[in-house]
Amino acid sequence: MKKKIMASMAAAVIAFSMNPFMGAAVAGAAQISAPANAVKMQQTQVPGYYRLMVGKYEVTALLDGIGRLPTSLLENHTDFTKAQLDAMIDGELAPRDKDGVMIGAINAYLVNTGDHLILIDAGKGEGVAPIYTDKLGRLVDSLKASGYKPEQVDAVVFTHLHSDHIMGITHEGKRVFKNATLYLQKKDKAFWVDAPIETLPEPARPFAKDAHYTMQPYVDAGKIKVYTSGDTLFGEVQSVPLPGHTPGHTGFLFSSQGEKILFWGDVMHNVAVQMQHPEVAIDFDSDDAAARTTRLALMKKLAANKTIVAGAHIPFPGLGRLLQEGEGYRWVPVQYTVFDQH
Repeated sequence: MKKKIMASMAAAVIAFSMNPFMGAAVAGAAQISAPANAVKMQQTQVPGYYRLMVGKYEVTALLDGIGRLPTSLLENHTDFTKAQLDAMIDGELAPRDKDGVMIGAINAYLVNTGDHLILIDAGKGEGVAPIYTDKLGRLVDSLKASGYKPEQVDAVVFTHLHSDHIMGITHEGKRVFKNATLYLQKKDKAFWVDAPIETLPEPARPFAKDAHYTMQPYVDAGKIKVYTSGDTLFGEVQSVPLPGHTPGHTGFLFSSQGEKILFWGDVMHNVAVQMQHPEVAIDFDSDDAAARTTRLALMKKLAANKTIVAGAHIPFPGLGRLLQEGEGYRWVPVQYTVFDQH
């Protein structure tokens, strides 16, 4: 028996040594080849949409593009060093671009309630900034690929009025969603759209300039309505105050048949860091202390009640739930589902 055990162990050691993932192959090991079959690579991707049902609501995630998230955006809002932040990012295997900068998603969402077709956020459109990797946003392409047309959208709501959430509604000075009314949160509208640009803090002026340009065709067409966070929209959508990122940053909660989904906008940008350490804020927050307070309280609540989250900058499709782990959280993406049967 002892000899058999020793023989088995020896065979295991030999097999281990020949495994290229465990160590170098044994000298003299056979090389298995096959005739070449040179097939052209496709180098295309599936259309940028993903769909699921939440109760009676059909929710479609729409990819608008990819954004760059330099570690420097976080450094002024935490006690962690750049090296520690980078270690967290690499520890989560977060993708980086050719310059070594972490990249993340820019997502928008379409909700068909049966009575309304509601677009939630609209991507970067024609926006130009170092954080963008595309010249133009992909929102309309993704929406069309999903089976809908821009003219079918009757309402557009925004979690806030930063450029990467609004500029997809206007192209070359004209309305993209010609039959849609825009629903603007009162405080965000006052700050980003109504206030003279020269009266705003210097860092806010480029965002305000984009907001003025983007909204004007809809203002001229009489397609603007204003709401206050906490109001119920369309008789069934609860707007949820999520202050800090912007003056009127707002989430949208849809509830149906015992299921809930919260579109939380920019509660979080850098998943690799902020999911583990939600106390870390980012340069984009207009009030980082308020944004931090909002994030800490909201994530705890969402993890407890297992609400589905739709996040604008969570890796596409940005849909999942939170599980609390110590002082931080783990992101659990939704699983792929089908609508037909084979």
